[in-house]
Amino acid sequence: MSISSRLAPHQRVFAAFAIYAFALGNLFPRLPAIKDAMGVQEGALGLALIGTSTGTLISLTLASQIIARLGGHRTALFILLPCMALFFAIAVNATGPVALYFLLIPAGLTMGAIEVIVNVEADRTEAALGRRIMNRAHAFWSFGFFGAGIFGAVMAQLGVPPAIHLAGILPLTILVVWLLLSDFQPGPKRSTETADDTPAIARPTMGIMVLVGVSLSAMLLEGASIDWSAIYMSSVFDAAPFLGGLAVATTALTQAITRYNADRIVDRHAPDTVARIMQVGIMLGIVVVFVAPSPAIALLGFALIGAGTSAIFPLAMSAAAQRSDRAAAVNVAALAQFSFVIFLLGPPLLGFVAEHAGLRWTFGIGLPLVVLSFALSGALGSKPIGDR
Repeated sequence: MSISSRLAPHQRVFAAFAIYAFALGNLFPRLPAIKDAMGVQEGALGLALIGTSTGTLISLTLASQIIARLGGHRTALFILLPCMALFFAIAVNATGPVALYFLLIPAGLTMGAIEVIVNVEADRTEAALGRRIMNRAHAFWSFGFFGAGIFGAVMAQLGVPPAIHLAGILPLTILVVWLLLSDFQPGPKRSTETADDTPAIARPTMGIMVLVGVSLSAMLLEGASIDWSAIYMSSVFDAAPFLGGLAVATTALTQAITRYNADRIVDRHAPDTVARIMQVGIMLGIVVVFVAPSPAIALLGFALIGAGTSAIFPLAMSAAAQRSDRAAAVNVAALAQFSFVIFLLGPPLLGFVAEHAGLRWTFGIGLPLVVLSFALSGALGSKPIGDR
């Protein structure tokens, strides 16, 4: 009996989130080495990273068609997860920012489709179980990213070239997909999902745009921490390579722990209240990172940002999937599409802020956006889930 056959359906969903994050996350602890190898400043590196954003946004827009062409959710996961690892392994061989931009586009294309699959499957499984698992599913994404951060930190400290490191992730991804997802089956569709009149492009409604605003600051600060925390530690404190990777891992770990417990918290407390408390945590984390006099204090700031960003996007995803105006996949794709503009396009552009104003401002500039998200969080609902 395989490992996958012993897993419950929701556990296979959790595994899919973790594998996705691990295959993706190994790139980011190696960004300082990639930047140094190309001999570029933060602005040029940021523009190169937009290649991932370009591919992801195209894929999110056309996710339903891409998934259908690949044969549905199960087959698509088996194809897309190893392909994403392969494309990142190829991209890190780029010798300049222009080449890196174009080589990252295929990786982004796979990311967008995977993002829709795992979130829709989490929502369907949540409905079948009759209890919330969305935050816990995203916790496993963060656990996977934490593992990638630690593994990448060790590889960086040992001086393993990024090309060899990322090439090794491909067979590891294939093995883990086979071990944990070989018995994966798509969950039953929600009653609110329909196949009729599904638009080819996931255009946002006004309700979805409000949810984009709710997740705005969390997505930007989570993305900034992923893209720039390792380079922040290296440039601001001249820290060892391991500490750069540890900054990435610290954000992911506190995010994972908080997300893992968030479903129980949201069952007892109003989602908008939970979101606003977490937004206060983001504010505190930004301030700590901005004024940190040492690497240890900076890690505390990244820990606060990780915890603060933990549940806001999953709560918005749940709210989008439960809207009855369109199919869940369309609403999820629409929210993900515009949220990922912030998550994937915003942080790379912060490279220009880092280059001209300093790396501390890549985080400080997010404070006004936290205030905006705080004001819009009422869209998540004002009653505990257990009272509905």
